[in-house]
Amino acid sequence: MADLQATLDSIYTDILPRVGEGKVADYIPELAKVDPRQFGMAIVTVDGKVYRIGDADIAFSIQSISKVFMLTLALGKVGEGLWKRVGREPSGSAFNSIVQLEHESGIPRNPFINAGAIAVTDVVMAGHAPREAIGELLRFVRYLADDESITIDDKVARSETQTGYRNVALANFMRAYRNLDHPVDHVLGVYFHQCALSMSCEQLARAGLFLAARGSNPMTGHSVVSPKRARRINALMLTCGHYDGSGDFAYHVGLPGKSGVGGGIFAVAPGIASIAVWSPGLNKVGNSQLGAVALEMLAARTGWSVFGD
Repeated sequence: MADLQATLDSIYTDILPRVGEGKVADYIPELAKVDPRQFGMAIVTVDGKVYRIGDADIAFSIQSISKVFMLTLALGKVGEGLWKRVGREPSGSAFNSIVQLEHESGIPRNPFINAGAIAVTDVVMAGHAPREAIGELLRFVRYLADDESITIDDKVARSETQTGYRNVALANFMRAYRNLDHPVDHVLGVYFHQCALSMSCEQLARAGLFLAARGSNPMTGHSVVSPKRARRINALMLTCGHYDGSGDFAYHVGLPGKSGVGGGIFAVAPGIASIAVWSPGLNKVGNSQLGAVALEMLAARTGWSVFGD
C-alpha cells in the first residue's frame, strides 16, 4: 500500500499520451459536449486512505454506474424476490437490446442492462412518487460518500428524456408483459435522473467502498448491506457490469466493476479498495477506453485481480 500513489503516478504517466482516445457518447446531446481529453482516477482503501491522479475531483455523469446503487436499494426493499423480475446472467447483447427482452418474455437478463435497470427502478419506486424515489437515491449516495455536495445534473436528465426513445420502447415492452407496476413515464423519469447523477472519481470511490469492505463503510462504521449481499453484488458486477464487454473486462482486469457511458468505471478489489476511473472516450462496446486500460495496468501492478497475480 505504501507504494500505491507511486503506482498510480506511473499509470498516469503511461496513460497521458493517449488521453482523448475513444468516442464520447454523442447519442445523448449533453454528453456529446464533454471534452474527451480528460482522465482521472481515485482509490479509497478499506483503511480510509485516498489516492488520486489527474481529474479525480471533476464531477461527471455516472450514467449506468448508478445501477449498482439502485440495485442495492431494491435488494434492501424486496430481497431475493427481486430475481423473479430480473435475471442474473450475462447478456451477450448490447445494453439497450430489445430482441433478448422479447425472446425472454419481458424478463431482463440482468440488472445492469437498461431493461433490467428500469425494472429495478420500478421496484425502488414502490410506495413513492417519482420525486421521492429520486430523492431516496440521492440521499443514499450522499450518505455512502459522506458528501452532501453530490447532485443530479438536470441538463443531462433532460437531454436523456428528450432522446431516450429506445428506453421508452424497453419500458413499454416490459409493461406489456406486466413486469412494470408503475406508469412508464414515471419509471423513466426516475431512471433518467438516476443516470444523471454527477460525481467525481473520489466521490464515487468513497460511495462504493462498502462493496470492498464486506458490506460496511469503514469510514463511518455503518453497515450498508450484509457481507453475503456485498459478495453477490460484486459477483453480478464481475459477470454483467460491462454489457457485452464483461468477459473481456474480466479477462484483462479481473475485478468486479460497472461502467457508464459517461466514461466512468467503478471497480472493487474485495477486502482492499474501491476504485473509480473516468475518461469520456468510449470503446466500441460503450465502456471507457482508457479507463479499462488504466484498470488493467492497476491490476497487473498491484496483483489485485480476484483471479490471483
